[in-house]
Amino acid sequence: MRRDIPPLAEVRRITEKKRDAWWTVLLVDPVATPLVRLTAMRTRITPNQITWGAFLLGLVSAACFAFGDWRWLIAGALVYHLSFILDCMDGKVARLTGQGSVFGAWLDFVFDRIRVAVCGVALMAGQYDRTGDTVYIWLALAVVGLDTLRYINSLEIFKIRYNMRKQIKARVREARRAENSAEVAFMEDLLRNNPSADIEHDIRKTSTMSEPVSEAGSETVSEPRSEPGSEEATGVPQKPQGQVIDLQQEFRHRFPVYLRMRSFLLRHRIRTHLVSGIEFQMGVFIVGPLLDAVIEATLVSGALLLVFELAIIYKLLLSTRDFTRTIDSFERDEVATAA
Repeated sequence: MRRDIPPLAEVRRITEKKRDAWWTVLLVDPVATPLVRLTAMRTRITPNQITWGAFLLGLVSAACFAFGDWRWLIAGALVYHLSFILDCMDGKVARLTGQGSVFGAWLDFVFDRIRVAVCGVALMAGQYDRTGDTVYIWLALAVVGLDTLRYINSLEIFKIRYNMRKQIKARVREARRAENSAEVAFMEDLLRNNPSADIEHDIRKTSTMSEPVSEAGSETVSEPRSEPGSEEATGVPQKPQGQVIDLQQEFRHRFPVYLRMRSFLLRHRIRTHLVSGIEFQMGVFIVGPLLDAVIEATLVSGALLLVFELAIIYKLLLSTRDFTRTIDSFERDEVATAA
């Protein structure tokens, strides 16, 4: 038995994500985290072995779904949830024991996609065999298609945001190389690291402490001056002499209630993307089978997933406008400096 595993509270701090799906935070982590500590202390099971176990349980769940009877639906839903608990444990064990690997991350991703596809086809095939209703054939295609769309969209948005940040950091480094100043910081990162902060007060404080780099109406880039106790006063960690760039400024201005909701959810480790791929899977493979309402649960889960994906795309659109204004402000500063 390993004796270097810390107490449960420390295991939670190490293994649980700062932001996660509400289903995971409320219904999975309370079970998975103690099991992770027990597994790390008393076994030599590796994260990849846990990933394989989650995948195999997913296949068992698909077999239950394929029978179509309501009793098998309940069994399939319970097994699927156990599979998801194991799926959450592999990453936690990797973080706790330092056994994480690039191949393990790839294996986890691929097995997740296969599990969703197999369970989706098996569930709808079982219901089609039971009822003869062709709508289940279309629902099988919808489940696989929506899950694929979700991950493709997530990947592309990540790439776009990464490229925007990369370009801005390159411009800041180029403009400040001679001054040897601090690196750039992004407002959303500062807020994420301190979710208990009063966000609206933070933004107003940052605005009063900084001088706009660009013209009126383009306040995306600002340079907060370091003041004693500024971090404690605003709640947002300040970077002395560094630029704070807010690529969500327009979105916050259009939806001020989002700030309060975001702050509340982050204090409870829940991300604002309330219906993502996880909640979609749980609606289709757990809620629907348990209630024997597969069609209704799939349609509602799919509609909510699309709504939140469209909201993320709209948020990205507004963010690209903030990005354009930020880049334009650098160009205007370069012209002014040259003049």
